[in-house]
Amino acid sequence: MTSLEGFEPIAISPQKQDPGWKHCQIYIKTGDPKVELKKCLYCGKVFQGGGINRFKSHLAGRKGNGPICDQVPPDVRVSMLQYLDEKIASFRHRKSQMGANPSRSFSELDNVFAENEVGGPNLMNQEEDVGMSVDNQGIRVGDNLTDVPLEIDDCFRSDGLEGLTTVPLAAVDSYKGNALGRKVGVPNFSFSESREEGVDRRVGWRGGTSFVATSAGLGSGSANATKLSYVPAPIRSEVDNPFYENTQGRSVSHPNSDLFENETDAGTSNTNGKNRKRVRDENGSIAANVGTIGNNGEVEKVNSQQIHMAIGRFLYEIQAPLGAVKNSVYFQPMIDAIASGGMESKPPSYHDLRGWILNNVVEEVKNDIHQHTNTWERNGCSLLVNQLNSEKGRIMLNFSVYSPEGITYLKSVDASSFINSPDALYEILKQVLEEVGVGRVLQVITNSEEHYVVAGKRLMDTFPTLYWSPCAAACINLILEDFGKVEWIKSIIEQARSVTRFIYKHVVILNMMRRYTFGNDIVKVGVTRFATDFMTLKQMADLKFNLQTMVTSKEWEGCPYSQTSEGSAMLDVLSNHTFWSSCIMITRLTNPLLRVLRIVGSQKKAAMGYVFGGMYRAKETIKRELVKKEEYMAYWNIIDYRWQKLWDLPLHAAGFYLNPKFFYSIKGEMHKVIMSKMLDCIEKLVPDLKVQDEISKEINLYKNAVGDLGRSLAIRARDTLLPAEWWSTYGGGCPNMARFAVRILSQTCSLIQCKENQIPFDQLHKTWNSLEHQRLSDFVFVQNNLQLRQMVHKNKEHEYVDPISFDNTSIVEDWVTETEMYLEDNENTDWKALEPPSYNSRLLELSVDEAEDLGSGFDDNEIFLNGLQVVKEEGRT
Repeated sequence: MTSLEGFEPIAISPQKQDPGWKHCQIYIKTGDPKVELKKCLYCGKVFQGGGINRFKSHLAGRKGNGPICDQVPPDVRVSMLQYLDEKIASFRHRKSQMGANPSRSFSELDNVFAENEVGGPNLMNQEEDVGMSVDNQGIRVGDNLTDVPLEIDDCFRSDGLEGLTTVPLAAVDSYKGNALGRKVGVPNFSFSESREEGVDRRVGWRGGTSFVATSAGLGSGSANATKLSYVPAPIRSEVDNPFYENTQGRSVSHPNSDLFENETDAGTSNTNGKNRKRVRDENGSIAANVGTIGNNGEVEKVNSQQIHMAIGRFLYEIQAPLGAVKNSVYFQPMIDAIASGGMESKPPSYHDLRGWILNNVVEEVKNDIHQHTNTWERNGCSLLVNQLNSEKGRIMLNFSVYSPEGITYLKSVDASSFINSPDALYEILKQVLEEVGVGRVLQVITNSEEHYVVAGKRLMDTFPTLYWSPCAAACINLILEDFGKVEWIKSIIEQARSVTRFIYKHVVILNMMRRYTFGNDIVKVGVTRFATDFMTLKQMADLKFNLQTMVTSKEWEGCPYSQTSEGSAMLDVLSNHTFWSSCIMITRLTNPLLRVLRIVGSQKKAAMGYVFGGMYRAKETIKRELVKKEEYMAYWNIIDYRWQKLWDLPLHAAGFYLNPKFFYSIKGEMHKVIMSKMLDCIEKLVPDLKVQDEISKEINLYKNAVGDLGRSLAIRARDTLLPAEWWSTYGGGCPNMARFAVRILSQTCSLIQCKENQIPFDQLHKTWNSLEHQRLSDFVFVQNNLQLRQMVHKNKEHEYVDPISFDNTSIVEDWVTETEMYLEDNENTDWKALEPPSYNSRLLELSVDEAEDLGSGFDDNEIFLNGLQVVKEEGRT
């Protein structure tokens, strides 16, 4: 790999419009700006020379032009392949038009091939020994190209005849070897032959272009010449080639082309003109019906457009959420299933969807749930209670169960009449808890409103082997909300919003911004409004240089919006040093909280072993950034006020204690607060006294890393395996503690929010017919479980979310919308002029596992004592 020593990064100028530039970083040599390197943002490979087309081949995974990228996101790889294919199609189109100007020399053609070598094997074969063979299909690739008699007469170099091309023999040979001293790919020719009174016409087919070689008086050493030119490509058809006729006792394949419309004049066919016209008309009709025009690339493009248009019409007509095509893991399998059925596929009927199909899917989901219940018994589970409000004001409670294998929706209950009654709420929680199995459930998670607190504490009194817990994600969101109310932070957020609102309401400025930020948006959509506020500030801080480059560019100076009051205000903000320093400080204070929010909201990793360590890191970071106690205590108090119920929850402390990555990173003894809460969990969650005693003994084995716990494998696995997996693998020497640890470390800390059902709860609970009510209940059961199933398996790490999409209005409206919308001119509302964004998060930062980023070392006793003190004070009030 080329070294970057002596090179410095520079911003890509707006003049570089090729899409490939968005995915690389440019470096120039110090003192010699003409020497330029390109570094891939995904795999880090460095390229010198070769142009942007070579780099696009690298991203597309197309071999033949250097190394390929093995870390590029799938959507970027597909887009690069499309760009390269379009370039190939353009090249073929130029080639086909050369027939209109046959005076172009063969050397010019060779230059065209050289310019388009980026196409790799799709443009030219890379083998050196390629020729032709003759069988009953004519001349094919296989034998040596020089075996074809092709005579060259030097008299054509000076005869001045219009339309004849001067062809040096070396130019022809260069297609199999390297007559010019460089490797040249071999076009994939397939020759057809027609003769008429000593006239030889050879047509070489390659893609959408035909090479025609005409020679008079064939023979060895003939003094006559050969003319090479181009003819337009034929219209391709989905039927076999009809021009398959007998010439001189053997079959010769003639392409279906206008080149042969007057074959009788050349004496090359025994078919009359009437039959030829009929065949051409039939083929043209078939080609039109299947949408084939020109070459394979264009055929695929037309067919793909027709398919996409059909899908679009259906989704628009039924008013389906368009996010389904990217959010649903079942969309592509549906397309694949339809395609596999071919032309005989028939859609299901309305009654099929309400009948046997629904019944089969219900059974399928129930079978999956039955498999999950086995793990509930072994590893425990968490009962989640989500409160939802319907369109007509009904309050619904959704009950679901979390385990590492997945989240299972159980049922929904109309709680409109009793939601504010702790007693009634307790009764419904108790009922569902008993249905799941009290011995399986370690905790019940709800909202943190007072009626839930009362019902939750009563539930713990009734069932002493479980905990009630408020939703950790909701608590962190409230902390972020309180941070946003701090005066100086609130002021910076408003200044940043003034910039984004101005940019996102003008197509011209939004397109310009995305070019300067390499396709990245400055508004970052989070899971809540308050998370969006601080994620956007971080995004702006990361893109500071790009935004400042934009507003100081010639392009911005020439933009009419730069002269407006809003444009001047944006320039003032982006040029203000205080704004940027404050923005960076806010980012440092809130980043750890955002990290914890992502951890507790993860669908792929149980959060119980990480949440306590994440909150520790958040307070530690604030203390390190602000230094003075009176300053950092103000923010600690905000955290402790919202987190007080969770500080007092022994499960979080036990999860921290049982996480080997954290436990073994602590110097000296574990803090007594953590140890005390760990013992609380043992007494509450393990009803068997003998097992409690065994766990107490095995704690010392854990402390001293005795037996398998101290193996080199186990030591390395502390940082690589999930905590529960680590205990399952290496905890055989302390089986009682290992079972206890796995049950705790397999739990979540937050509620999981489903999307709103397409079947409104009002409709479900207002249906008085018992049969239809049961059917609608099954619909809701299937919808929720399929959504929850895909939330676990779908990877959204690199998924782009459009800030101005209607789907995100409630979260980002403060950043992209005005209080009133003014339609001053058509440009503002011309969404068709908006360039599509290209999400490229790797430009800003590498993807890091949030839990791994917590690091090691937890030795600040002030953090532990402060949280405990707040809890005690709250208990006395």
